[in-house]
Order: sequence, then C-alpha cells, then structure tokens
Amino acid sequence: MQALWLQIEDFWNLLDRHPWLQSTLGLLVLLVVALAAGRLMRYVLQRVARLLSHQLALLWVDDLRHAKVFHRLAQMVPSLVVQFGLALVPELNTALAHFLGNLALAVTILFQALALSALLNALLAIYARTEHARTRSIKGYVQLAKMVLYVFAAIIIVATLIDRSPLLLLSGLGAMSAVILLVYKDTLLSFVAGVQLTSNDMLRVGDWIEMPQVGADGDVVDITLHTVKVQNFDKTIVSIPTWRLMSESFRNWRGMQQSGGRRIKRSLYLDATGVRFLAADEHARLGEIRLLSDYVTRKRAELAAWNQAQGEVADNAANQRRMTNLGTFRAYALAYLKSHPDIQPNMTCMVRQMESTAQGVPLEIYCFTRTTVWAEYERIQSDIFDYLLAVLPEFGLAVYQQPSGADMRVGLGGKQI
Repeated sequence: MQALWLQIEDFWNLLDRHPWLQSTLGLLVLLVVALAAGRLMRYVLQRVARLLSHQLALLWVDDLRHAKVFHRLAQMVPSLVVQFGLALVPELNTALAHFLGNLALAVTILFQALALSALLNALLAIYARTEHARTRSIKGYVQLAKMVLYVFAAIIIVATLIDRSPLLLLSGLGAMSAVILLVYKDTLLSFVAGVQLTSNDMLRVGDWIEMPQVGADGDVVDITLHTVKVQNFDKTIVSIPTWRLMSESFRNWRGMQQSGGRRIKRSLYLDATGVRFLAADEHARLGEIRLLSDYVTRKRAELAAWNQAQGEVADNAANQRRMTNLGTFRAYALAYLKSHPDIQPNMTCMVRQMESTAQGVPLEIYCFTRTTVWAEYERIQSDIFDYLLAVLPEFGLAVYQQPSGADMRVGLGGKQI
C-alpha cells in the first residue's frame, strides 16, 4: 500500500514539473466526462419520451422522438460540459482555453440549430394529422424557415470561430445583397408564389390540375417551397416550379369535384340530307313513344292553331309550319336526358343545334352527371351516346361519316363488299 502511495506521489510530482502534461490530462478527462454526460442525457431523454408516449398516449411526443429532437438536444450536452469545464482544467493556456471555448460554443450552436430543424420537422408531422393539412400545405414555409435558420446559424458559427461580432458578417451580407438576390431568385419567387397560392386558396394537396405546357394532368401530391409535385393519371410525376403556377395559367378541377356534377359536352354530327318534315303516319307512331307523347300532342296542337290562323295561304305547303324529324329527335333526346337517373337534374341540361359544318349538322348534348368519378363519368357518357346513336334511325336520321375505302368500293362496284 505504501508503494502504491509513493507511485501516486511521484506521478503528481511529474505533473507539477510538466504543466503541459497536466493540462493535456485534464482535457482528456474533461472530454471523457463530456461524452459520458452526453450518453447519459440521451438515455434519460429517450426513456422519458417513451414513458410519456406510452403511458399518457401523447402522439406529439412520438413525433418529437421520431424527428430526433431529443437526440439532437442530447448532442448539445458534451459541448456544454466542455464549454463550462474548461475553467477547471489546471495549467491551461489562456489562448488555447479561449479557442477551445469558442469551438465548443460553435458546436453547441450547430446542434442547437439541428435541434430546431428537427423540431420544425416534428411540427410538420403534427400538422399533417390535422384537417387543415388536407387543404393547406405548410411544407414550403417550414423549408423556408429551415433555410433561414441554417443561414443565421452558419453566420453565428463562423463569427464565433473567428471571434468576431455576427453583425460584422451581416453587414457584409448586406453589401452582397445583389448577389444574394441573384442566387436565391428562384427561392424568393417560389416563396412569394406559395404565399399567394395559399392565401388565395388557388391550390391544395389532392386537387386535380391541368397544365399542358409542362405536361401536367393529374392530382397534386405535394407542395414544397420550390416545386409542386403532380401525379399524372399514367402514374408519372411532374415537378412544377412553384413560381410558374403564378406566372402561367393552369386549370384546377376542384370546382367541378365540389359541385357534385361533371359536364358532358359532346356533339352528334347528323347527315343533313336526312333532315325532313314528318309524315302524318309518323306523327302517330312517334306520339306513342312515352318520352315524346306530351311533346307531339302539344306541338301538333300548336302548329294546327298557327296554320289555321293563316287562312287560305296555309294551303300552300311552304306557308305551313310542320314538325321535322330533327326537331322531334332533339325533343326526344332532351326528354331522355331529363329522365336519365345518372344526370344531375339541378344543373343545366339542354340539347342544342349548332351551326352546320362540312361534317354535317352538329347536335350538341350539354348536361351534367351526378358523379365526378372519372370511370363512372365515362361510362355514363358512353351509355348515353350509344343509345342516341342507336335510336337515330327511328327518326329517319343518320350520323355523318366520311366515305371509307369500303364505301368507295361499293360505289364503284355496285355491290356490297
């Protein structure tokens, strides 16, 4: 035991004769204590976080833990221990102590900035579970806040390492404002555009937008500071710079989806040579159609009264008003649409004749379906036009169709191919 004590005494005498060795040993001990304190703090914070999330069912604590907020806070402890423990290291050079203190402070600021960045990520995850997140994305604002945080943290860290005031560096940045504006031009434009899009409620996550100039036709899946991601219906992803959504036009189908009805606007091109007046026997036949009975009865009475009021000149066929197969079919198509169970009755519904073209007489179907689901909308639209095309011969009408090769062979050969 006495020999051990003598060895310890000799060791301390050696340290007294070599101050640099004493300070080096003190720094090593301080570093070991700092790392141990960091490990201990991380263990304690994570245990407390798990206890709070499991026992009290606090979901936001889980978000903080998954974002590594507690981990980043624990990483600040070693630098804080070094920063305040340098005063306890014996025989430490003043200049070296000052440099190590600044270095420890810079590391503390670094991990503090990382902790704040992790906190912003956690807040974004918490916000994503709210109802507002479905309509308004704050990811762009979070990204901008993190960018500003990193810039200021970098300025303070550099100022700390060179032992200068941060205001000095900030004044230098002011002199470089033109260069900064040039470098961050897209960021500033995107931020302003993001604010305008959000404040005016022009774009939400989940909206169906159409922007042909960039090849976008699909649902908005993400809105960030610099880009808006759109998943097209072919499952490709288009990234649109946020500022382009303000400088260029795009179509948002949200209004259609919220209205509860999607528009059908398509024309039947009828052969003009088939348009004629109805014969007397056709009046009776078409009057037996349930959807047309009221129209035919009312129209025949109206025309008979008008023709009777013309007197003797009504004997001339050109002076008479008569029912046409095209007008009757138009009335039938309108009645069919109004009775269709998949057509929205509270929205505009009409069948109108457009200006004649070289392709025939366009008869436009204009109505709204009860659903906005794409597949259902296409099925309803196809069913309606299938039926109208099939019922045209009942009115003596036909669809205009340009001659095909088979038609030319029939005309030239005089027989059916």
